[in-house]
Amino acid sequence: MSYGIRAEPHRDDPTRKENDMLTPAPRRAWVATKRRLRTVAPPGTARHRAGTAVRRYALHLASGWRADARLLLAAAGADLAAGQLPRRLPEAVRAATERADTRLRGGDAPGAAVWLARAGSMAFHRVVHFDRLSSPLAESPTEFLAPLHDSDAVRVLNARARREPAAPAPSGRPLRLLIATRGNANFLSEIRRHYEAHGRVDVRYLDLAADPARAHLTRDSTRMIAHILAGDSAYGRAVEDWLRPHLDWADTVFVDWCAAPAVMFTMIDPGPTRIVVRLHSFELFTIWPQLVGFARVDDLVFVSEHMRSLAVAALPQLSAATAPRTCVIPNAMRLRGFARPKPPEARFTLGLVGYDAVAKDARWAVEVLRLLRSRDDRYRLRIVGGAPDLGLSAAARAYHQRLGHDLVELERQGAVSRTGRTEDVPAALTGIGVIVSSSVRESFHCALVEGAASGAVPVVRDWPFFAGHGGGARALFPSDWVVNSPAEAAELIIEQTATEERWRRAGAAASSHAIATWDWPVTRSLLDDLLIGAATADG
Repeated sequence: MSYGIRAEPHRDDPTRKENDMLTPAPRRAWVATKRRLRTVAPPGTARHRAGTAVRRYALHLASGWRADARLLLAAAGADLAAGQLPRRLPEAVRAATERADTRLRGGDAPGAAVWLARAGSMAFHRVVHFDRLSSPLAESPTEFLAPLHDSDAVRVLNARARREPAAPAPSGRPLRLLIATRGNANFLSEIRRHYEAHGRVDVRYLDLAADPARAHLTRDSTRMIAHILAGDSAYGRAVEDWLRPHLDWADTVFVDWCAAPAVMFTMIDPGPTRIVVRLHSFELFTIWPQLVGFARVDDLVFVSEHMRSLAVAALPQLSAATAPRTCVIPNAMRLRGFARPKPPEARFTLGLVGYDAVAKDARWAVEVLRLLRSRDDRYRLRIVGGAPDLGLSAAARAYHQRLGHDLVELERQGAVSRTGRTEDVPAALTGIGVIVSSSVRESFHCALVEGAASGAVPVVRDWPFFAGHGGGARALFPSDWVVNSPAEAAELIIEQTATEERWRRAGAAASSHAIATWDWPVTRSLLDDLLIGAATADG
């Protein structure tokens, strides 16, 4: 999956047949190699495609040919199809961006867009950042993204400015607030309810995925790139026709998720309308923020400090003179309803809410459980949430198969239970006495905070993705919630659950901290200050 990247047919399309690239002698060798491959794996299978590209690239190296973007991308694609991080991924991305620059210098914006889209589909492939337990972008954002940021074409993408600054908030009438997203309103319920009931705010809600005639415009990043590079296109005019009436109506546009809608709202000049974008987490590991015209964004909202720190390192636009203001506002949550009585037996029940993504790294929690049970077999693990999708990639499938074997073994011992999805998370948490965050990457981890609010003792892995960016979990949570290893987690749990009295006291302290720090009234005041100003925040 390439997160919306789609290369349009073009005379310089990298998917042209490999035979067309080769001189006669290498072509004969390649044809012979392809014949042999047919006996290795059935045609059309992932294994056959991977072997084809790997052997083609090996032949390329052995013959001493100049590194070619098509061959580098094919080899990288083969590794990704096999669930592996390509060894020469930066070289492949740079070769593609150089092709894009060449096309752009020749006045061919659509051709440049195809090559930038190919570069993005490799650099931000899910195997690179989502289906492994580490990410080169998180480890070294400047170095990893250099092949993109060194590109002249990418600099053109980032060169957009707005014709006029955003107008001040109106006086004498309600503020007109447009809330926009695309198919994901998970973090908007409280915000919408609040402002729809606010006496001094008029609200419109726009879900770009809900328009069957236009939703396809949100998925075509190649055409987005081509429009930005060219400055005009039929695609761009279609986006303008769709969004301009909303921009003309609104005083402020709040775009949730720094993804396709944020690109589209900054593809066209916003005029005097104020643009506010909220970035959560996953977006930063996709192409979308690289395409946003941040000079046309007035405020960029993060849900945690470590996400802001990593974004500044990954997006040069955020350090430019035209950069938007940035702020940190936690996700909107009503937490008081989670504080419910827990039975005594919950003391020995660890809880993990959500395990469908590799980034949740449920195997870390399993290791904690094993360490606990080596000392006291009363400890159990309860997993709440839907099952993983084994079809996402070879890398994700391999991880979840290993996890599945772990869980089946422990289920046979009565040590693990899986409850599936639930619409009543507060009720599910009453039976959980220790809430675990085992993730390698989180922007905020609402499920962990909800568990703490319920009175469960929080145990938080120091999320490895963010160890060097703003402190990660240690900067967000009290230090006595955070651990470095499964062994430290087990020791903390043994200590905090040593007696029922101690466990309940620790859980009550966690609940008080969570509600005082992140409950909706706290977040609401921060959002009011941002979106409508303190003078009108009396709704």
